[in-house]
Amino acid sequence: MPTSNDIVIVDIDEKSLQALGQWPWSRDEVAILLENMTKAEVGIIGLDIVFAESDNSSPKKVFKKLNIPYKDALDYDEVLSTAFATTPTISGYVFDFESETTRGALPNIPAIIVQKNRKNSNFLPQARGIIANIDTLQNASYSSGFFNTMPDEDGVVRSVPLLIEYDNQIFPSLNLEILRAIMGVKKIEVNYTDIGIETVLVGDLFIPTDRFGRLLVNYKGNSRAYRYISAVDIYNNNFDKELLEGKIAIVGTSASGLLDLRATPYESVYPGVEIHATAIDNILNQDFIYIPAWVESANLAIMLGLVVGIAFASSFFGPIVSALIALFLMYGFLHYAYTLLLTDGVLLNVFYPFASASLLYLILTLMHYIVESRQKEFIKEKFSKKVSKAVAENLIKQNSQELMKGSEREITIFFSDIRGFTNISENIGSPKKLINYLNQYMTPMSDIIVKQEGTIDKFIGDAIMAYWNAPLDVVHHANKALDAAIMQLKELENLNKRFVLQNLPIVDIGIGLNSGLGVVGEMGSSGRSDYTVIGDTVNIGSRLESLCKQYGAKIILSQTTKDLLINNEEYIFRELDHVRVKGKKRAVCIYECLGNKSYEIAPLQGKEQYEEALQLYKSGDFVLAHEKFTALVTMFETKLYALYLERCAHYMKNPPENFDGVFTFTSK
Repeated sequence: MPTSNDIVIVDIDEKSLQALGQWPWSRDEVAILLENMTKAEVGIIGLDIVFAESDNSSPKKVFKKLNIPYKDALDYDEVLSTAFATTPTISGYVFDFESETTRGALPNIPAIIVQKNRKNSNFLPQARGIIANIDTLQNASYSSGFFNTMPDEDGVVRSVPLLIEYDNQIFPSLNLEILRAIMGVKKIEVNYTDIGIETVLVGDLFIPTDRFGRLLVNYKGNSRAYRYISAVDIYNNNFDKELLEGKIAIVGTSASGLLDLRATPYESVYPGVEIHATAIDNILNQDFIYIPAWVESANLAIMLGLVVGIAFASSFFGPIVSALIALFLMYGFLHYAYTLLLTDGVLLNVFYPFASASLLYLILTLMHYIVESRQKEFIKEKFSKKVSKAVAENLIKQNSQELMKGSEREITIFFSDIRGFTNISENIGSPKKLINYLNQYMTPMSDIIVKQEGTIDKFIGDAIMAYWNAPLDVVHHANKALDAAIMQLKELENLNKRFVLQNLPIVDIGIGLNSGLGVVGEMGSSGRSDYTVIGDTVNIGSRLESLCKQYGAKIILSQTTKDLLINNEEYIFRELDHVRVKGKKRAVCIYECLGNKSYEIAPLQGKEQYEEALQLYKSGDFVLAHEKFTALVTMFETKLYALYLERCAHYMKNPPENFDGVFTFTSK
């Protein structure tokens, strides 16, 4: 999930502790840290740390202890208090809910907290004690905020308190004070309903809370979602100043020895300082998840609706239909809960309604299964002597089977076939050797198809039929299919080298590719079925594969497949013909793929002369086309040029009527 770039965590990490010593550092070092951040024009600094005791390492305190005159000696607490007073720092402190411990000075809060519609009930967390900064530091602070996180009973921090009541006074959190300070407002407004707190307002920032004034933290995933800068790098001025300029910087620690690691829904060890960063991010970007007061009633109503709906479905419909209805109801609930969370940030309790509905469905399904089993036994007993066993079994199956439905979708179909396989099988002789030979060929070819996200439909002897974009969508499926074809031919070179070493025949294949609409689905008989594809697109693809022999091509693809390709310039094409395959009225423009930029299947010889000759042929100028193809055949011995030479010679003797450039094949 995206996070705000306005928040930076200044981390007292292991690196910093190794460089500057164990925590707590002397106060003059902390002052340097704050001053360097201020020089970098930081927007505001929040301290997720508290200084509850004086710094006994100060020269002034050391001299005093040793009875040495200390009039001009440095007092590190005063050095840090000066830094507090001259830097945009919000200091931190922590409340104690276990004992009435009081350490440090009671924070001075410049915020004016207005409570609207509050009655006598106390909904805010009530603290018993406080651990705050020493007087010298607290009095120098412009403002302070507590950094308590208050985990749930399982130890996981899901929410943070925004306000805590102590000694009949309300105190804002560090997060709230940082936001109030950068907003430049005085007032914090707390809005109550009859059952507790509903919202908190800071300037124009709206914050939905639970009834106790806690913000449900919308975590961005695992830790380190925000930019971390090591504290020692800032101390040494060894950092990019732009990283802090105008930013909200929270000083805290990720070091395991300083015990500020918390459990969150994402991680069991998560820096506490990042919880505060996330809370501020949520409020700044109004990116909330919250549980309003009406959610409890809504959950009960939803749970009741699911239970009634599933019970109704199970009573009036069969197990398949009732299962679909149950899934639809539960999916609808989950979708509603998910939509509500995304659009309004409202978090519904999905566990209890979903668990109740699931349990009820399991119970009803079990009951239905028992009833259905009895019905099957009844049917078997009733009809076993009246009809054949097979018919009786079919009657029983019809009680629970569902007819498969197909769908029409755009696909790219792939056919490949080994040339001269009959001769190959005769030469190999042994069936065992032939099967091993075929397996050596089929395995890498199949692996390539699967790797390119294709679906292998079937093996038809030595042929492979595959398709793309079904049953799942495949992005750029025409490219995937063509890439698979090219990769197969490349792999075939390596395979043929192994066949030569094994004294086996080498393999030569032709591949046909076509794209268009096809019907996909589970097809077959009641006893045996398969997920496959049928349609005109498939038939044309098969015909294109067989045309490879006619044109001496390795890969032939249709115009529709070529049009679907992206990055067309990555491939090498040659227009072959405009044909009407046997059994089809529609003409198809076909192309030969000669490879791509990384692999050349065959050299493109006489390209310009061929294109000129082909245009003459298409225009019906067979005499001049014959001359061009004669020259091409003389220079390059290719089956394609010889085919056109023969065709031109035929048309010169037998001129066709109304020639449109389309050649009609009368055989497959």
